[in-house]
Amino acid sequence: MSGGAVGAVLDVLAGLCLGAGVLLALVAALGVLRLPDVLTRLHAAAKPQALGVVLVAVGVGLAVRTPTAIGVVALVVVFQLVTAPVAAHMVGRAAYRTGKVRRDLLLVDELSDLEGGEAPEGGLPDGCTVHDAEPAPGAPRADHEEPRRA
Repeated sequence: MSGGAVGAVLDVLAGLCLGAGVLLALVAALGVLRLPDVLTRLHAAAKPQALGVVLVAVGVGLAVRTPTAIGVVALVVVFQLVTAPVAAHMVGRAAYRTGKVRRDLLLVDELSDLEGGEAPEGGLPDGCTVHDAEPAPGAPRADHEEPRRA
C-alpha cells in the first residue's frame, strides 16, 4: 500500500468514527429527553455520550494525524473516561439523597441508610423488617456481635 492508500483508509476510518460518535451523542440526547426518571436519564447521558466523545476524538485524531492532535485526543479520551463515571455517580447520589429518584423503579435499594430501625419511605416488602437485612461485609452489625467465621 502506498501512502495515499493508507491516508484514504485513515480518512474513511475517521469518518466512520465521527459518524458513530455523533450517532451515540444523538442517542444520549434522545434518552435524556424520553426516559422517565433521573437514574435512567443519567444512564443514557453518561454511557453513550462518553463513548460518543471518545469516538469523535479518535475520528479527529485519525483525520488530522499530527502528533499534537493525537496528544490532545489522548488527553480528551483519558479525562472523559475518568470524569464521566464519577460525575454520573455523584449526580445519581445527589438525586437519591434529595428524593428525586422514583423508588418504585428500583429493584434493589443499596443506598438506604436506615437509622434507628426506621422503614424507607415506600415501606418494606411484605414479610420483611428493617433488621432482616444482612449488613454489608465489614460493616458493623446492628446487634454488636462479632461476625461468624466459617
